[in-house]
Amino acid sequence: MKAEHRDSMKNVVWSGNWVAERLGVELVGDEELRDLLGLALRRNPKRAHLLVSNVLGKHVPQSPLRVWQTGYELGRRVRDLLGVPGARRAVVLGYAETATGLGHSVADGLGLAPYLHSTRRPVEGVERAGGFEESHSHATSHLLLPEKPGLLAGDGALVLVDDEFSTGNTVLNTIRALHERYPREHYVIVALVDMRSPADRGRLDEFAREIGARVDLVAAASGTVRLPDGILAKGQALVAEHEREHEQAHENGTAASAPVPLPQPGTIARVQLGWPRGLPDGGRHGFTPEHRAQLEGALPAMAARLADALPEDARRILVLGFEELMYAPLRLGVALEKLKPDGTEVRYSTTTRSPVLALDDPGYAIRSRLVFPAHDTPGDGPGERYAYNVAGAGFDAVVAVVDSVADTAELHAPDGLLARLAAHTPSVLLAVVPSYVPASASYVPACAPAEPNSSERPSMLPEPLRGPDFSSYAPDEVGWLLQDLSDTRLEAPTEEREEAIQSGGAHYAESLPVEYQPSAQYQELFRAALDASAARIAQAVGAVTETVLAERSPRPVLVSLARAGTPIGILMRRWARIRHGLDLPHYAVSIVRGRGIDANALRWLAAHHDPADVVFLDGWTGKGAITRELAQAIEEFEASDGITGFDPEIAVLADPGSCVRTYGTREDFLIPSACLNSTVSGLISRTVLRADLVGEHDFHGAKFYRELADADASADFLDAVSDRFGEVGEAVGTQVKELLSTDRSPTWEGWAAVERISEEYGINDVNLVKPGVGETTRVLLRRVPWRILARAGAGADLDHVRLLAEQRGVPVEEVAELPYTCVGLIHPKYTRGATGADGRAVTV
Repeated sequence: MKAEHRDSMKNVVWSGNWVAERLGVELVGDEELRDLLGLALRRNPKRAHLLVSNVLGKHVPQSPLRVWQTGYELGRRVRDLLGVPGARRAVVLGYAETATGLGHSVADGLGLAPYLHSTRRPVEGVERAGGFEESHSHATSHLLLPEKPGLLAGDGALVLVDDEFSTGNTVLNTIRALHERYPREHYVIVALVDMRSPADRGRLDEFAREIGARVDLVAAASGTVRLPDGILAKGQALVAEHEREHEQAHENGTAASAPVPLPQPGTIARVQLGWPRGLPDGGRHGFTPEHRAQLEGALPAMAARLADALPEDARRILVLGFEELMYAPLRLGVALEKLKPDGTEVRYSTTTRSPVLALDDPGYAIRSRLVFPAHDTPGDGPGERYAYNVAGAGFDAVVAVVDSVADTAELHAPDGLLARLAAHTPSVLLAVVPSYVPASASYVPACAPAEPNSSERPSMLPEPLRGPDFSSYAPDEVGWLLQDLSDTRLEAPTEEREEAIQSGGAHYAESLPVEYQPSAQYQELFRAALDASAARIAQAVGAVTETVLAERSPRPVLVSLARAGTPIGILMRRWARIRHGLDLPHYAVSIVRGRGIDANALRWLAAHHDPADVVFLDGWTGKGAITRELAQAIEEFEASDGITGFDPEIAVLADPGSCVRTYGTREDFLIPSACLNSTVSGLISRTVLRADLVGEHDFHGAKFYRELADADASADFLDAVSDRFGEVGEAVGTQVKELLSTDRSPTWEGWAAVERISEEYGINDVNLVKPGVGETTRVLLRRVPWRILARAGAGADLDHVRLLAEQRGVPVEEVAELPYTCVGLIHPKYTRGATGADGRAVTV
């Protein structure tokens, strides 16, 4: 495209001349028609010519403010037609893919009406409210998939928005189908241009009489296209001729009109928008006035992030939307246009499925074409997609905006959209809007956003691992957001691991301890402890679950911190199902002290659920190290990825350290799931994070110890506790009433106690002090214990601890006024120069 013709709106030559002269097509009507429309040819067996809108923001880059205002002003006209009360009761329906943004803008003009657009992307689990065919289109099937089935069932006017109203077949077929299911008295058709032929103009009144309703039409301009006989055949022949010439010119290296790529490809970077949590990416499942207000409040900050990421010298910027995703990039473009200084030109257009012939002629509407593979994998299958009037247009930067479903390997491929753009502009920014998934949908987006500022991403994060292939739990009990490292040797002798960890030569998460095999005597203790404490655990499970449902979310997404949290998450899920009939999703993720939570797992969760519904779970608190780790990790994740909404507060079964607000009890008692390792946790190891095993786009790892199936007590533990739910219901109700009316602010008294013990015993490292029954048990099973501190008078809760200590030759020291039932001290062998409380050196 020649520089003097960069913006078709500045051309003195009408962009429909080329087609009009060769095919005898005439555009007649209002004076503004030529300002609004150009002409092109396309490969379509049903209609050769294409009316190319200059104000729609689809094929021709245009000022985003002008695009939005055009639709907004049409909406104001509809509001004047209906009156304010009528506007409140109206529903706006837009057509995919071309008019999705226009329909949104019309709904903005009404100001009070919800919006829905048709879609060609099937979403399983969402009830269809209707569907129809677009007879002249290249992709005909339209679906109506509102999240709330009653959206189209009101008695107010239905406002149907399309870019052009020509024969009227598509709109009238839609009204007829919807009127049979959701009859109403008033329909308003809105279009940029009314291009009906004289023969079609009487059909609207006839149709209104047929269905017994009022049907109005509002358009920005009106006219008609006069088509000579035989135009379809002539147009197809003309398209074929120029496509052959184009192919031959490329083969001979003489394609003078082809856009010349940059000598060096431009840069590709990712920018994080900070899209508001729970805000739909568009109107595919409905967009309410409340959503609109939420978006308005977030736009300035999102536009500022885009402005900060753009090159300082970029003076001509294109915001490029993606097929049906037109409104979000349009509004981002409007906000960016307002933010940029004078002399900076912001333009907006979107990619499309529609194949159109491109010719670099000032009298033709489509001057250049980029072709790239489809990257919307859940859509209507593979094939070519197109971006028009972008190549050769002199853009200094392009902001490509897609939803997370479309952020696939195909997008980032060498022949993908980003690479095609980078060949023609110095800077490409990718902004990903989270795909909105209705609660009823069984389909979920395949991908989540990649690492920030990365030009490459994995094809997709894998689906969760489930039993029986990974873990002995039933597949519906938990999905593990982990990778299976079962075939990798990771175990090392306990003393060897301890030396490496304390000397700083290795992180504890880089290897696994040799799995403890309990003796017959120890297994008997576990069974006895389970029988004695099952009811107490059941009450704590009920209390924490009811607190979560009351305070956090009525339909929470349970996310256990693997692995101690996993049995608790399963029990909470069972309580919600048995007591409330809720089928809550439950996942297990990895968190590693000093390394944070698995960021890829968070990305997967954000792509599949509303982060605001996620509730992180653990078995118990000790000194609160993981509580602090999670809070810091979530803060860093939000800053790096721009994905917000995760609540870092952990819910736990037992909170003896007073580290959290949401708990089942603050007593430090024996939780039998702490007595064993994998054999009470679905035969799963603790998690592993090692650079040579876990890549940038991988989940953290873990092992499935299938060989320990004969010793597996996982199901026994779950069943023993859930069997007691019925008998503790009344006690749970009383306890929860007290909890909800009590100040449960953390006091962190456990952390203070650990610091005191660390100093008194000359350890000087709080990481070697493990408070509470659960943590003490872990020390005895996994680490090199030095001594055990037991609260004076502690009874059966410590029987298993005393047995393990005896087996490992570890002294148990009774201590008065200990805030925990017991505390395990790890051998400070590599804490040089340390002395114990009795003054003896503890360095070995």
